Amino acid sequence: MCAASVAQAQGTPNPQTVEVTPTPQVAQGTPDPATSAPPEKESWKAPWGGTFTAGFAVLNDYSYRGISQTQRQVAVQAAFGYETPTVSEKIPLSAYLGAWGSNVNFPGTGTTAEIDVLTGLKLKLMDDKLTFDLGYIRYNYLSAPSSLFYDFNEFGLVAGYDFGFAQVSAAVRYSPNFFANSGNAWYKWASVTVPMPFIHVNDNVAFKAFGTIGNQYVERNINYGIPNDNYWDWQLGLVVSVYGFDISAVYTGTNLSVQDCLGTQNCASRVILGIAKAF
Repeated sequence: MCAASVAQAQGTPNPQTVEVTPTPQVAQGTPDPATSAPPEKESWKAPWGGTFTAGFAVLNDYSYRGISQTQRQVAVQAAFGYETPTVSEKIPLSAYLGAWGSNVNFPGTGTTAEIDVLTGLKLKLMDDKLTFDLGYIRYNYLSAPSSLFYDFNEFGLVAGYDFGFAQVSAAVRYSPNFFANSGNAWYKWASVTVPMPFIHVNDNVAFKAFGTIGNQYVERNINYGIPNDNYWDWQLGLVVSVYGFDISAVYTGTNLSVQDCLGTQNCASRVILGIAKAF
């Protein structure tokens, strides 16, 4: 969202994460993105035949749909998730539950962290090449005054297909009352990830590139802290998987100027560096 400094400058309940998934985002604030591509997921056995996943990431900024949530300062993030086994071989449908968290910096509000709780259903078809994810996310902002109405709910549908030489995804997300009491909000994004097997170091090192583009519509844009009812964000990035760690460099930005971002650099184009590990 827009940083809390925006809300304060507006004098109204305001500011804002990556698309949140049960695994941490390289540059959270989804694709879905907000974001960038997630690290490769590891898992371990859980009760009832399901699997657990967990991970952490350290980045030089937390970007939510192109807008910094940490005043362009370091972010430490962690995630935990559980996914059930599929209903059957004929019905490849599973359910998941997870949590994701990051520090945030919204000046003058006392807000210390964002904790997201998520759940949903996944359908995997054609040997897992075609996937659908119908999910719900509850965004919670710790220590934020209730009068700012930061906490909100969001529903989303993500579809993806793996062509082998590239993976493509698209999504639409909807909130009935977005961050800072800003009303109906729609976020639409598309993403492509391209493995780079032609760059070969050894079997423990792999490269991939990705790009995303998204559009955020907000009904009460003044509450949200932007001059118009929508804006665009994008990401171009490279992820290097090295012995179980994902090292990323992501160029991200928006079409919002410094003036549109209440005189801050939080919406400006920048490079986000990060390291992530899944367990």
